[in-house]
Amino acid sequence: MLKKGSKLYSVLHNKCPRCQEGKFFQSSASLTFKNNLKIHEKCSSCGLKYMIEPSFFYGAMYVSYALTVAMAVAIFVICYLFGLELIPTFISIVIVLLISNPFVMRISRLLYINMFVHYKKNGD
Repeated sequence: MLKKGSKLYSVLHNKCPRCQEGKFFQSSASLTFKNNLKIHEKCSSCGLKYMIEPSFFYGAMYVSYALTVAMAVAIFVICYLFGLELIPTFISIVIVLLISNPFVMRISRLLYINMFVHYKKNGD
């Protein structure tokens, strides 16, 4: 499942979607917003230009929205199963979404570029 060549490998390992060798983001994942979304201009291995067109990653906002809605619904269901009231459920949703926001933003960019760029074994 996490073998080289799969989209999931590229997303979880912060790798170039075409060759899956070079790093996509300049820094490793962190809880800070500073430098969290800075990407390399090109892949260091295959030379793929990450910013395919101007404002390419605006589309990643839709992916981010879908991920946060899915997380909020999952948290709501878990809180409902544990019998929590509405206010503690709302507070837990807000806390989890605030903490996970830097990771969701990074993953949404990786997911978005992987929708358009496919793996090529030799990076051709």
